[in-house]
Amino acid sequence: MTIKTKITRCGFGPASLVATLALATVLGAATASAQTYPTRAVTVILPFAGGSASDVVARILFERMSRSMGQPIIVDNRPGAGGNTGTAAATKATPDGYTLVATGVGALGVNKVLTREFNYDPDNDLVPVQLAGAFPIIAVASNKLPVSSLSELIAYAKTRPNELNYGSVGVGSSQHMSGVFFEQIAGVKLTHVAYRNIAQYMPDMMAGTVPLGFSWFPNVTAAIQSNGAKPLAVASKTRLPALPDVPTTAEAGLPDYVVSGWLALMAPRGTPRAAIDRINKELADAAQDATVQTRIRAQGATAPVMTPEQLGTFVKAEVKQWIDLIKKMGIQPQ
Repeated sequence: MTIKTKITRCGFGPASLVATLALATVLGAATASAQTYPTRAVTVILPFAGGSASDVVARILFERMSRSMGQPIIVDNRPGAGGNTGTAAATKATPDGYTLVATGVGALGVNKVLTREFNYDPDNDLVPVQLAGAFPIIAVASNKLPVSSLSELIAYAKTRPNELNYGSVGVGSSQHMSGVFFEQIAGVKLTHVAYRNIAQYMPDMMAGTVPLGFSWFPNVTAAIQSNGAKPLAVASKTRLPALPDVPTTAEAGLPDYVVSGWLALMAPRGTPRAAIDRINKELADAAQDATVQTRIRAQGATAPVMTPEQLGTFVKAEVKQWIDLIKKMGIQPQ
């Protein structure tokens, strides 16, 4: 999906969502108390591995924010359990604005129905701050797989139900959910293989052991550049500047497969509103910086902005949509 100033269809997921993204409301004047925050370093827990797509894009934004705020933003990578480990840690942090978490749809609710061990309540333990990146999904295949287009992949998979594996960075991740969505839209049956992080998965993709992926661009850049994998289509309305020769899913014959992952910046419940507003504004400013936008587009991502309230509505809608799809597809908790 392409994020516009108004979302009329939830291209992140398979259903619809209406959420006005008026930048003017994001960039309103901060309160006097917000002007004094922060007075020391802010830590952002990132429940994904260093060097992953979320890590790369988050650091681009946080670097710009650090300069603007005059305080460092420290990224604390805590991968594991599809984002649950790091996100759970953030729910127990002191709610003073100095510990935040940038996390995804699985850890913010989808994993409640996908994993048997889910020991926190994201709805009650966390509050929304700002969107920290959106990542169109790319359908990628190992060069060991004898397909060269999306239509060839679908035809190949239909003759081999449940035999074709696809990998992700964990149960409930956007890569996992995008694979489930692909099964529904394309009418195929695949087998999901969850990894702890992208570094573990990529060698198996290139070797052809787990030959499919529905991934964010930075996660598969090295595999593509080394000729170990081939991008088949981009699941967005427009082609990615980073992959100008790769067709969209509509161009490839699957127009209903439009889906993106995203990263949401959240705070422990009880965090002062002044701190939330300041971080929201600083992240919005960073996302509008021309240099930052260029760097983020090179990663195959965008950085749309929302108010905390809009983000809260968006996250709830996304979680509900994916949970509905999980139930429809009959996926059992692991």
